Amino acid sequence: MLTKRIIPCLDVTLDSEGGTVVKGVEFFNLRHAGDPVEFAKLYNEQGADEIVFLDITASHEGRTTMIDVIERTADEVFIPLTVGGGVGSVEDVRQILRAGADKVSINTSAVKNPNLIKETSDIFGSQCIVTAIDCKRNTNVADNSDKTILTLEDGTPAWYEVVIYGGRKPTGIDAVQWAKKVVELGSGEIMLTSMDRDGTYDGFDVPVTRAVSESVEVPIIASGGAGNPQHMYEGFTSGKADAALAASIFHFGEYTVPGVKEYLKNHDLPIRI
Repeated sequence: MLTKRIIPCLDVTLDSEGGTVVKGVEFFNLRHAGDPVEFAKLYNEQGADEIVFLDITASHEGRTTMIDVIERTADEVFIPLTVGGGVGSVEDVRQILRAGADKVSINTSAVKNPNLIKETSDIFGSQCIVTAIDCKRNTNVADNSDKTILTLEDGTPAWYEVVIYGGRKPTGIDAVQWAKKVVELGSGEIMLTSMDRDGTYDGFDVPVTRAVSESVEVPIIASGGAGNPQHMYEGFTSGKADAALAASIFHFGEYTVPGVKEYLKNHDLPIRI
């Protein structure tokens, strides 16, 4: 079994200070957590395996990613840095990589223009391109027989609908089918976020995480809902994810990266200490 990765996520919005880390519930009701550069330094020192930096309002606000904050963040970390938010062109990807990122996450623009995944992976390599898939449960299965119907924890049948613009717009696209397509186009990794679980502390959305993990050969980052180390263990075992992403539990000091890793190691998961 490959080593499992623990990835703190910096959800960042543009403000008068140039950028601040925020956290909400189901992508809304954002509360401020602090400076992204300081958080990045802390998680680098704690032994995080990677850091994800998401400019979560860039697409909705119709602007590009905040390059200056990325540069300052990249200067302070010595682990892989993935950056996303407002990425809409090959040139956007080029600028973010030049600013110091190791990988670029594409979300809304990939749905609107799937060929962007192929273009960027052909130029920069699939290892640099992460497709972020935000999805939401949809229990209307009667009119969606063409979708991948999964069974939720309580036995309810549902499919998972891709949402874009920071969860503001449903697309009618099936998340499992979309995951297969982006891998065919050249995406080297998928960051899968359940909007239903985001910020809830209820644990990862295991049904969709497992379904996507079993459907593609690239690594899957489970995102949305991590409230404790047990949730991460479930994301790795039941959800079959390759990496676990978390924000609130780290930002507000409820758990540390070393503490989570020690728990997982004690539960016989391969973890880099």
